[in-house]
Amino acid sequence: MASRKKNTERITINDIARISGYSKTAVSFAFNNPARISAKTRKHILEVAEKMGYIPDPMARNLSLRRHHTIGFLLPQVITVAFQNPYLSQIFQGIGETCQKRGYTVMVIPPVRQSIEEGVKGAAVDALITLGLKPEMEVVEIIQRRRIPFVTIDGIPSEEIPSINIDDRRAAEKLMAYILQLGHRQIAILSLLKDQGEREEEATGVRAQRLKGYEDALKSFGLDPENSPITEIECECSLHGGWDAARRVLEIKPRSTAVVAMSDIMALGCHAFFREHGIKIPHEISLAGFDNIPESWLVSPPLTTISQPGYEKGKKAMELLLGIIEKKVEKRHIELETELVIRGSCAPPGD
Repeated sequence: MASRKKNTERITINDIARISGYSKTAVSFAFNNPARISAKTRKHILEVAEKMGYIPDPMARNLSLRRHHTIGFLLPQVITVAFQNPYLSQIFQGIGETCQKRGYTVMVIPPVRQSIEEGVKGAAVDALITLGLKPEMEVVEIIQRRRIPFVTIDGIPSEEIPSINIDDRRAAEKLMAYILQLGHRQIAILSLLKDQGEREEEATGVRAQRLKGYEDALKSFGLDPENSPITEIECECSLHGGWDAARRVLEIKPRSTAVVAMSDIMALGCHAFFREHGIKIPHEISLAGFDNIPESWLVSPPLTTISQPGYEKGKKAMELLLGIIEKKVEKRHIELETELVIRGSCAPPGD
């Protein structure tokens, strides 16, 4: 049998065919379509290839099979901002571990030239997991035109978009009801940024659902959301966004006694700003977040928050997507549970 070629030389299918005595077609079948040849023939070809040091070219194989064995994770923000948020990292961990067990790789797809649509157009993937998709978004049409299976996390459930969600409205209501129960009425809400061109009365995403949940809580306490001393501050979902929003909170007159943030990462930015400026939590101002990321209980005082299962969202999304790819889907929409986690960052006003 021929000895292994030097590592610097590239072994080709032609080389294996010449040494093994089989045709190029048979060698190709041995790697890509083993059902087309006998087990004995395949065994011999693979033994020859191994001794020669052959490494199959995955790109060539993907082209021949028209598959990449790769799942794309479409980010709504640039990588530097997106992965500052541990909640997103938890989702990615759930996706990645499930991919690894099932023999898939994961490709992170950030916006290209600030456009998620451009990111999708050139992505060499078999399927996509996305965040916050709505049926009317242009990127949905692009994905559908490419005939790529996809699942969205924290998107709008619809017949055409399989989804993994929580009940954002109910979760937000639970948190706001707790803040109101403590006696707070001067409240600042740190909300996620509105989608570009989104009209408030037509909004349906996570931000809109949580705002409705806050309103539900106010109404349950006999308060009119339109005439309550509640201030909404839109900010970027990042530590920097929370820090900047905290500065604006202190400008509100009369001063808010509680801050309710739509994400822990924003709340932690607030937390850092208040501590830096000598404002005591919760004695001077209460603070609550949303997500229950690990960092939320590492700060002092630890953060009151809504616990939502980021890792489980990623895992369930990947399982649902594989079910769609393999045509074994039973449920196209999955709703996971949330929990109010009460910690030391909240107290009655002036406590």
